[in-house]
Amino acid sequence: MSASKGPPPIVYFVIVALLGIGGWYGYQRYFAGTTSGSPSSTSSSVPTSTSSQTSPPAQAPPSQSTTQSTPPLSASNVDLQASVPDPTVLRMDGSVSMVKYVQSLRNLYGQRYPSIPTTYGIPDGTPNGSSRGLAALLNGEVQLAATSRPLKPEEATAGIAAIPVARDAIAVVVSVDNPFQGGLTLQQLGGIYQGQIRNWSEVGGPDLPLRILNRSPDGGTHDLFKNVVLFGQDFAPDGPNFKTFQQDVTTPILRELGRDGISYATVAHVLNQQTVRIVPIDGVSPTDETSVRNGTYPISRNVFLATTDPTSSAVKNFIELALSPQGQDLARRAELIPL
Repeated sequence: MSASKGPPPIVYFVIVALLGIGGWYGYQRYFAGTTSGSPSSTSSSVPTSTSSQTSPPAQAPPSQSTTQSTPPLSASNVDLQASVPDPTVLRMDGSVSMVKYVQSLRNLYGQRYPSIPTTYGIPDGTPNGSSRGLAALLNGEVQLAATSRPLKPEEATAGIAAIPVARDAIAVVVSVDNPFQGGLTLQQLGGIYQGQIRNWSEVGGPDLPLRILNRSPDGGTHDLFKNVVLFGQDFAPDGPNFKTFQQDVTTPILRELGRDGISYATVAHVLNQQTVRIVPIDGVSPTDETSVRNGTYPISRNVFLATTDPTSSAVKNFIELALSPQGQDLARRAELIPL
């Protein structure tokens, strides 16, 4: 009778107890292993990954940005020594693109400093371009040069300081009589000026030979165009459909555009011209101030007033006037973009 009832209850109790102890032991070993390894894994991989994604070593914090650590020039922080005697006449030469702006500054300067007259362009009041203006500055023929290009290394090492006073853009133009109505890419524009594209049909226009009008190498506009559009490479040689002007001029170029011509000039010289159309580059117009400021429009630049350092108080006053609120307002009125 007792055999049919099976083992006594104590046996079941012992088995259950042993299973419980074994399960508890395994549980403790499992979680001890995971908790001892998990912090090590987290500290060695997760922070490293997060750091590499959100805090690149080469990226400065916002508070250390170049913009904040190097504020724009103003009339109060032009770093020029004014130890040279003032000239009897403040003579200037240089950029054709900056004529309107410089003339406006001369008028304002004459009101502020009537005892020192000014001239722009030697010898007859006609500016000769950025390169010739800087050469005249180096030769001592003028005390101030307006330049629409940065200094070349040999000019910078010769004791010249160039102070940016405004921003400008170069416009590519065709005549309003030209049947081409589209835009160009920067690459297409380079191909045109290197002689690789010779017909308007190659850029979406009519079957009409291209005639290219190039500016004088004496001007800063020529240098900027060469550096940005041609990446410093040479223009195509002059020929039947490629003409380089010998003087830094704009009006004669615009008059020669005709139905098949293309050229370029500072936007200030063509913005209100009724005879030409500005061609968008990479879908952007140089008349869009925001695009010029942020570099979306590719053919843009600073323009400068350059002088020897040390210079005279008269020259320093002219530069400070250009950087004053009144001078920057004159830049805008001259179709330039204030700093």
